[in-house]
Amino acid sequence: MKPIKVGILGLGTVGGGTVNVLTRNAAEIARRAGRDIVITRASAKDLAKPRICNTEGITLTNDPMDIINDPEIDIVLELIGGAGAVKDMVLTAIANGKHVVTANKSLIALHGNEIFAKASEKGVIVAFEAAVAGGIPIIKAIREGLSGNQIQWLAGIINGTGNFILTEMRDKGRDFADVLAEAQALGYAEADPTFDVEGIDAAHKLTILASIAFGIPLQFEKVYTEGITQITRTDVEYAEQLGYRIKHLGIARKTAEGIELRVHPTLIPERRLIANVNGVMNAVLVKGDAVGPSLYYGAGAGAEPTASAVVADVIDVVRALTSDPENRVPHLAFQADALADIPVLAAERIKTAYYLRLNAEDKPGVLADVTRILASHNISIEAIIQKEPLKGETAVPIILLTQITLEQEMNAAIVAIEALSTVSGKVCRIRLETLG
Repeated sequence: MKPIKVGILGLGTVGGGTVNVLTRNAAEIARRAGRDIVITRASAKDLAKPRICNTEGITLTNDPMDIINDPEIDIVLELIGGAGAVKDMVLTAIANGKHVVTANKSLIALHGNEIFAKASEKGVIVAFEAAVAGGIPIIKAIREGLSGNQIQWLAGIINGTGNFILTEMRDKGRDFADVLAEAQALGYAEADPTFDVEGIDAAHKLTILASIAFGIPLQFEKVYTEGITQITRTDVEYAEQLGYRIKHLGIARKTAEGIELRVHPTLIPERRLIANVNGVMNAVLVKGDAVGPSLYYGAGAGAEPTASAVVADVIDVVRALTSDPENRVPHLAFQADALADIPVLAAERIKTAYYLRLNAEDKPGVLADVTRILASHNISIEAIIQKEPLKGETAVPIILLTQITLEQEMNAAIVAIEALSTVSGKVCRIRLETLG
């Protein structure tokens, strides 16, 4: 049978890893796919740059359009990243009747609705397993393995940089800025780490996960996003003392009122498996009505872990080439005409429990004032702990754990507490999820 010809856009870390996996495992991949898969062309900005892969036998170009417009190419692998010019490249490849495999989470989160519609019109596949959680096959697990379930919620550690920082802060008592500098030196974080530490990268991935879990259009702009830059070593230590760990989670939950889409630091019980996912590793916990909770764990980035997902998508595309386009697995798990317009809740409508830390004068009546404010906003207290003053300070740290409440009520309560003359500075608020 005629080999399938593949063209790769981008020969960086993921592109190089993909070349290595496709060539090293060529025989095994052919056994799985039913025919040979051959890389014939690849593009890169700098053709003279040293590579992590052997490009012998591959025709190189510095113009991606050479590959996109090549009538011999069956599948285009978009491994450049970003959502600017790349979007036009992908749409042109689709218009040319080519299948596309991408590892580009921002492209899918921001433009996936348009891209999938164009792909359906042309009868081609756009596969994107590598866009979320690197080598963990979470897209396939939700879209296919859990397709008999109603997904109730999912929670994921889906950014390795943030998880590395929080792990170091907990295990070694280090400050955020110190660990961030090391993450940059190790190559875990970019020179501009905004996408990682402010939660934007995780929000892109959560957008995709929520869409395939609940059958809704991709809606990145509706994800509540909060980073980890304000997390202190003190709060990490207090959480540990209380039996919790702080993780930067992406959470999607289907409720009677609508769908919660949120990325933020979260206290979770230390006994939960996902609380023990450390370093740069990723994990996604999914709760289905039939299967119950299931946890997917593995490397969230890296040359070959991500290449593993890219190559799996290539194999899926090859297997589906002879199938009727109407009977393929839908891009977003649900049939395109069956996507539901379920409302995504505004942040104020989220319901969760909270960890609060405030600094107050050590005098009678202060705690009563705080608890009265919380009660007036229908917030029940689970636990109160008064700590010793920090060295050099007179204010007493007070830690409160609340029961589940409406975010809108908590916002108003925090404003009132911060207005008390006996409370100094801002109230630290971290959401708390039991994930039970």
